[in-house]
Amino acid sequence: MTRDPIGLALAAMTRLAGSDWLDRLRLRPAVEQAAFHGTRAGFQTLHLANRQFRRAKQWLPTQRLSKRATPELFDLGLDDDQQMIVDTLARLARDTLRPAAAEADEAGALPADLHQSIAELGLPLYAIPESLGGVAEHQSPVTSVLIAEQLAWGDMALAMALLAPFSVAQALTHWGTGEQQSRFLPAFCESEPAVATIAVDEPTPMFDPHRLTTRARRTRNGYCLDGEKCGVVLGDVSDLILVAATLEHQPRLFLVPGTTPGLQRQGEPAMGLRAAQLTRLTFRDCQLEADALLGDDDFDYNAFLDYGSLLRCGLAVGTAQAVLDYIIPYCNERKAFGEPISHRQAVAFAISNLAIETDSMRLLAWRAASRAETGQSWHREACLARQFCNDKAVEIGTQGVQLLGGHGFTREHPVERWYRDLRSIAVYYGGTHA
Repeated sequence: MTRDPIGLALAAMTRLAGSDWLDRLRLRPAVEQAAFHGTRAGFQTLHLANRQFRRAKQWLPTQRLSKRATPELFDLGLDDDQQMIVDTLARLARDTLRPAAAEADEAGALPADLHQSIAELGLPLYAIPESLGGVAEHQSPVTSVLIAEQLAWGDMALAMALLAPFSVAQALTHWGTGEQQSRFLPAFCESEPAVATIAVDEPTPMFDPHRLTTRARRTRNGYCLDGEKCGVVLGDVSDLILVAATLEHQPRLFLVPGTTPGLQRQGEPAMGLRAAQLTRLTFRDCQLEADALLGDDDFDYNAFLDYGSLLRCGLAVGTAQAVLDYIIPYCNERKAFGEPISHRQAVAFAISNLAIETDSMRLLAWRAASRAETGQSWHREACLARQFCNDKAVEIGTQGVQLLGGHGFTREHPVERWYRDLRSIAVYYGGTHA
């Protein structure tokens, strides 16, 4: 993030909000509220400036974010900008996402006021170069994982809905041509940004993202798309859909506007992720323009899947941390036979294992993201992180319900919802079988 006066002021306010003196003076709630609203106002100012810039500069050449220099050691420390992002989103997850999660799950939709709050925060700006209206200076998969982790601590389904446009903006920045970037990316920088999503999964047993049944063929004027996608986040309301399809025996991505003739949408209520508004999309002879194919010869489908895996790992880590943070005080306060159940060795060991597995998930995800950010080989690390998170996310969700006993099976406690959401980690994008 650029260290302009707005960024410096927000960073100073965030550091002030973390001071111990606020608790002694009983000023923490007021300062934290000021920090949160100050962040939103700062990004609104950025939006206004970016709109003025976009009027003057249109149809720019292809923009690519540079990679960071390779460090001598693997450093787990966050820089000032990352720490500011983590602190801001942690407050957002605690004060906004967590209180709205149960109602959003019941309604099966993202609350309108919450969507507006996130729009004002400007998450897609972190994926877009400054020349196109964003604030990103470097490719930062680590920051992306941190964002996913903090949002998922509030609620995974809401986090997935909020990250869908962010992910599309990242793909456009990473592989889009200059024409595609100039056409689509400015819409993510508006005060009311475009709603966008990615459609990869298909309703086939043992789905393999490398063997797509959705097909695209070249036509005289562009491409024709046919197929079906399932479990698409915000699929019923998205203005732009990034669709994975096979073109000439190779998997590619296509930019499909939501108004494309032949596109059919149907709600797909699921076991979990209800607030993410999962949708089944059907493409019947969808005619796409010649520039609908994302990127040129530099497009890397395997890297696209790996970036998606890192975000899902971040979501799994954040939700697993939420489970852990919830069950520890519960087990310390819940009494059986005259003492807290956490005094029982079996319970204490189970909680310890959850903490170990959550930290292991986090370290594997951060390790893979760090190597991706610094231009090192990272496919192996991404696969290890994905496989470990696939396994442990389900285990942590199950154990969280088990430790709450009968309470874990009721909607009185959010752990049952977190279990349902965590189950999706091992299913989507090919899950444990890809």
